[in-house]
Amino acid sequence: MAYTIGLDYGTNSVRCVIVDTADGREVGTAVYDYQIGQAGIVLDEADHNLARQHPADYLEGIEVTVHQAIKQARGEKDFDPNKIIGIGVDTTGSTPLPVNKNGTPLALLPGFKDDPNAMAWLWKDHTGYEEAAEITALAKKERPQYLAKCGGTYSSEWFFSKILHGLRVAPKVYEAAHTWVEHADWVPAVLTGTDAPDQIRRCRCAAGHKAMFSDAWGGYPDAEFLGRLDPKLADLRRTLGDRTYAVDEAAGKLTPQWAKRLGLPAGIPVAMGAFDAHLGAVGSGIRRGVLVKIIGTSTCDMAVAPTDEPLPDIPGICGIVDGSILPGYYGLEAGQSAVGDIFNWFVNVIQPGGPQAGSHEALTVKAEALRPGQSGLLALDWNNGNRTILVDQRLTGLLVGQTLHTRPEEVYRALVEATAFGALTIINRFQEYGVATDEIVACGGISEKNTMLMQIYADVTGREMKVSRSAQTCALGAAIAGAVVAGRAGGGHDTFADAQKAMCGVKPTIFKPKADNHAVYQELYGLYKQLHDAFGVAGHQAVLANVMKDLLAIKERVRP
Repeated sequence: MAYTIGLDYGTNSVRCVIVDTADGREVGTAVYDYQIGQAGIVLDEADHNLARQHPADYLEGIEVTVHQAIKQARGEKDFDPNKIIGIGVDTTGSTPLPVNKNGTPLALLPGFKDDPNAMAWLWKDHTGYEEAAEITALAKKERPQYLAKCGGTYSSEWFFSKILHGLRVAPKVYEAAHTWVEHADWVPAVLTGTDAPDQIRRCRCAAGHKAMFSDAWGGYPDAEFLGRLDPKLADLRRTLGDRTYAVDEAAGKLTPQWAKRLGLPAGIPVAMGAFDAHLGAVGSGIRRGVLVKIIGTSTCDMAVAPTDEPLPDIPGICGIVDGSILPGYYGLEAGQSAVGDIFNWFVNVIQPGGPQAGSHEALTVKAEALRPGQSGLLALDWNNGNRTILVDQRLTGLLVGQTLHTRPEEVYRALVEATAFGALTIINRFQEYGVATDEIVACGGISEKNTMLMQIYADVTGREMKVSRSAQTCALGAAIAGAVVAGRAGGGHDTFADAQKAMCGVKPTIFKPKADNHAVYQELYGLYKQLHDAFGVAGHQAVLANVMKDLLAIKERVRP
């Protein structure tokens, strides 16, 4: 028997799973909620775009969760920590942090520990929206190939826009930093003692999807291009190197020091890091024709396409990167910047009906009783900007159709439906460019808990929705990476295909579309697209005079 560890660094917490490499069974799990900031996020009331995390939480999370998971696993017959053969890590992204010449994050040093600009810049930090537009404009003019593989627009959620903004607003931090490192690269480097900038291995996933890396042009964007944005970015380029590594490669081996701290065997391999969505796709059994939806505070939609077949550039998606999910395949990423965050905003900030009547559970019970179109409401799911297909973080949410009779549960359902319409828009974009979606597998806490949402997604998309068997699919994907770098000879698996066959699965319940509901949602989606294009597509000539009245007509027709 052999086991691997998967560490999953999410938006609010880190999860650890200990997994049996033979069948994917989880023998130990633990969760550590980040302690610094609000639900683990350092915010600024004066700037809604700011979202940072403290790397001290990342380190504390490793020790707490690994020890707790081992303690739980000891209840299993034949389990022994010495049978753990590998570790994998996934994180949010792009979440870069500034480090000094030794690889120590500045926020762990006395002079910077309380400075948000010296912390990790969380994926949902949009303070660099102006810099993102500047990067996009320059690349369109001088390096269009850089944008072709990341959907045509550079996002404020990504690596260089955050760093360029940091350079401008926090020069002391920037000058103190030797380089910037993705969270997904830093944790494996810490565990393997390779965190010094001249030793660190940078992962293909983060670099390709968020930092315009491609072997086709020699790696990261060239120094001349970055220097046009700011000469100091040209200096940063020299610290990034010209090579990246995929998740079937090891970042190194667990150091004796960390082995002692965690109670694990020294020298076991630690896989290269990747983003949570990409390893969540692995843990959901992604393969050609399968779209994986990781549904959480935001949503990521993952697909793969063989590298030995032609694949067009796809406008509006977050990257086409060789080997970012599976070896031998392009990894394709799309997503929505807010899904669960929208529902939490409505429940926790708006607080409709008070704490009891306005809870997720209470609203879901009432919302589930409504028919499609019965509320007369239609929303846009852009409360945190639009990631795909518009790639515009300056877009905001919208709710149309309210009357003096509108109820909280109607608004709640409309927000859920809006995220489903956004999901359909992404599916349609993939289909439009020849990326088949024969099967959809969802994972994440929302897909596990909210059957209403899953049925709405099935009804809106007109496709069956399956749910990954594991409740910790991203962590499972990380554990699979740990099994692959350990190899079959070490008790793991030689390929991702072998590991997925043994360790992945889906739940027996499948959400199937209901024909009558789908027909109504097709009408509503047409109206959604009118709003989507009118507010999101520059230069689009729109007539919206029909939208409110069409919503009322649908409402009157479907109401019981």
